[in-house]
Amino acid sequence: MASSRSSRTRVGRYELGRTLGEGTFAKVKFARNTETGENVAIKILDKEKVLKHKMINQIKREISTMKLIRHPNVIRMYEVMASKTKIYIVLEFVTGGELFDKIATRGRLKEDEARKYFQQLINTVDYCHSRGVFHRDLKPENLLLDASGCLKVSDFGLSALPQQVREDGLLHTTCGTPNYVAPEVINNKGYDGAKADLWSCGVILFVLMAGYLPFEESNLMALYKKINKADFSCPPWFSSSAKKLIKRILDPNPVTRITTSEVIQNEWFKKGYVPPRFEQEDVSLDDVDAIFNEAGDSQVLVVERRDERPTAPVTMNAFELISKSQGLNLSSLFEKQMGLVKRETRFTSKCPANEIISKIEEAALPLGFDVKKNNYKLKLQGEKTGRKGHLSVATEIFEVAPSLHMVEVRKSGGDTLEFHKFYKNLSTGLQDIVWRNGDEANGDLTGAAPAAPSSPSPAPSSPSPAPSPSS
Repeated sequence: MASSRSSRTRVGRYELGRTLGEGTFAKVKFARNTETGENVAIKILDKEKVLKHKMINQIKREISTMKLIRHPNVIRMYEVMASKTKIYIVLEFVTGGELFDKIATRGRLKEDEARKYFQQLINTVDYCHSRGVFHRDLKPENLLLDASGCLKVSDFGLSALPQQVREDGLLHTTCGTPNYVAPEVINNKGYDGAKADLWSCGVILFVLMAGYLPFEESNLMALYKKINKADFSCPPWFSSSAKKLIKRILDPNPVTRITTSEVIQNEWFKKGYVPPRFEQEDVSLDDVDAIFNEAGDSQVLVVERRDERPTAPVTMNAFELISKSQGLNLSSLFEKQMGLVKRETRFTSKCPANEIISKIEEAALPLGFDVKKNNYKLKLQGEKTGRKGHLSVATEIFEVAPSLHMVEVRKSGGDTLEFHKFYKNLSTGLQDIVWRNGDEANGDLTGAAPAAPSSPSPAPSSPSPAPSPSS
């Protein structure tokens, strides 16, 4: 059997591992710095696709934004590399999962805990705005947690820099996730990026404390009407001071909406508030253009070295196994998680890898999915067009021990709710290959749940625990 090392790809000083997520223009991989042993996430972009789809400006903007931001609550970008065909963005890798996970599993947070995360979020947003950077897609899925439980803001793919502001001093690009987007963004009449970000922060605070969204409708026009009128009500367990603050943030009129500096001075916000201490750094953007240079100075390009393809599933070492769990708690890997399926799930099997592959293929084909095999990876592409295009699912088999495999099933494109439905149907055909404990009830997969969750967000769009790929 091939070892994990012999089947890996090396880029510069980094050894690439499993795929954390993938989108139309990028793939995010787990990686290890062979010089320091540090775990990182590497976002890999295909230069040809970026050029073909005229994405250069957006990618430059994302890289520029991440280089500008040096804050303890923001995912750090370590370096950018390029080969002749690809761009590699090396990012901080966090293991605490998404803040979204806490809400989805626990329903809601206590007010003091919600305030702690909100304080970190507002401090981060305030810092970003001071650097002329607006996120524009703030939501729980883009808020990660490190092993210590500290907030880490990710995914600046939709961020805006000052040069995008028009002569009227406003931004004009409609983007973001509908339930979290400010009314002035939806109306497409130009908006202040700082005021729009603050609205999203207000929605996040509501979700943290309530466990559900303030604005939610299955019909998009009905949702927009509610947002435009700020038609929501706070649940009775909110304190009166929290209600007042949320209502001032979720003011549909951006002119009268509270500002970030006023939020920081608010009595409810200030309770127990300790701003983070960190050193300011001068950051140069001179090297950003170099990675898109058509001439491509061969001295600065990295070379992707690939070993022979494995003839067996990749072996997952202990460090990678830990990286798939919340912090250092391995129980979330192989135990049922309160009926929760998000954009990825996994189960274990004692069956041979070839048998697992065959069973997944047999179960997927009747569901209307085209199956493409690449060693011990499968790509399942839905034939029907869904809410967000065709549903595509990536499956990979890892060897945890000689007689035990872990199977990861994740959404790589399309709508998350449709993925829930697909997985529920798929799991029915996989019952006889799943490893169960003797006392486990029939009908459930160990380490994976076939039922869709009642989640506080519609169709999350980015994988965890790494920053999401551009999609």
